[in-house]
Amino acid sequence: MLKVAFICVHNSCRSQIAEALCNHLAGDIFEAYSAGTETKPQINQDAVRLMKQLYGIDMEKTQYSKLLSDIPPVDIVITMGCNVECPFLPCKYREDWGLDDPTGKSDEEFIKTISLIEQKIYEMKTKSSSFV
Repeated sequence: MLKVAFICVHNSCRSQIAEALCNHLAGDIFEAYSAGTETKPQINQDAVRLMKQLYGIDMEKTQYSKLLSDIPPVDIVITMGCNVECPFLPCKYREDWGLDDPTGKSDEEFIKTISLIEQKIYEMKTKSSSFV
């Protein structure tokens, strides 16, 4: 099973959504983690609410804000597009998804971001054999 890390500065919104969706939609291929260079006391509550509403996933039961040092070595690193210099994390494959942070925006913006993450996870799943 390939280990994938979704990396964002605060590990509170986009990377948490990606971890939850990857484990939900592609858990047969990927073991997903999320982490950041800083942490927040809790996962973004709009993300928690919408993920529960849309997918029945309760991120607060299975996830928490983590630092890069809190996750195991990974095969794939996906950065969310934080417009900062991402720290080096050893991996076989790296990609930046360039996603805007929906924090503080409308539910529609959150749902757009969640849908983009879902689409990118399905794309990643279809090309998973090329990551080995």
